[in-house]
Amino acid sequence: MFAAIHTRLEKISQYAVWVGGTALLAAALMVTVDVLCRKIFNITMSGSDEYSGYVFSATTTWAYSFCLLHRSNVRIDALYNLFPRPVTALLDVVGLSLLLYYMSYMTYFAFISFQNSWVSNSISITTLGTPQWIPQLFWVAGLALFFITLCFVVLYSLIALLQRNWDLVAKLAGVPSIIEVMEEETAGIDVVIATADAPASEK
Repeated sequence: MFAAIHTRLEKISQYAVWVGGTALLAAALMVTVDVLCRKIFNITMSGSDEYSGYVFSATTTWAYSFCLLHRSNVRIDALYNLFPRPVTALLDVVGLSLLLYYMSYMTYFAFISFQNSWVSNSISITTLGTPQWIPQLFWVAGLALFFITLCFVVLYSLIALLQRNWDLVAKLAGVPSIIEVMEEETAGIDVVIATADAPASEK
């Protein structure tokens, strides 16, 4: 059951990344057109900088879940790799738990900010007067998706830790190995990664 939920969350986070990437691409295109119009025709598209800022802040949160599930977050592992597997597994779960504690506060206050903007109908101080609840809605949605995903991963990792399934804890919350990083970077490419255990003919 947990594996099926994990797979489903991976698909949802992947769709979220695609939507966010498309929005970023559209924002970049809008800024490019604005710069060209300013340079060539001496006219400007009002609000391109404002909207691109909204898109960037919102789509960033939409990528959090994908980064979590693919363990793409930055980790300092100078001493981590020197510890035995039970210790690294415990550190992984503790690290995720602390992140969950932090995100619970951040998500809560983000929702409060959105709610205040909705109730008071706050608008930006620019000439566009954009209602602030609109970009904040997408921002909070990304944080909410990340928080839900994080709760699941913490629970799944904790169960794996109690079962002494070190491999599963490492797969869910551990620092990716060099081989795993290389395999992900070369996915879909006809590349054979040589390892110390591989036969000479495969290297």
